Amino acid sequence: MFVSLRPLRAGTRQLARHRIAVRVLFVTLWTLATLLSDPAASWAVADLPTVINNLRNWIVGLLAGLATLFLTFGGLRYLMAGGDPGEVEAAKRALKAAAIGYGLAILAPVLVTVLQGIVGAGSGGGQ
Repeated sequence: MFVSLRPLRAGTRQLARHRIAVRVLFVTLWTLATLLSDPAASWAVADLPTVINNLRNWIVGLLAGLATLFLTFGGLRYLMAGGDPGEVEAAKRALKAAAIGYGLAILAPVLVTVLQGIVGAGSGGGQ
């Protein structure tokens, strides 16, 4: 990618920001699609504990992916804010959302374990 060192005009700055944001979105979505499309995944399910464990893995993966997306956008917004207080606040909100997403991703296995206890599907053997 070629980077110009000359200053941008006001209109082209916003266009450059949009282009960068679109590129980051494309790369992030492509990476998530690549990670989620596991051809070796077995879709045949034998029992309820397996279903619940798979659910936990999906929840953690989605939360971590979305949190990474918010972290990326928040960081980019913060870098491109240029001292604008509104943009800085929007970036801080995105970074807070990323922190909440990572926190939920960490808590997801605990919540699924509680769900296993409620449903009565122990992680031990079957019948």
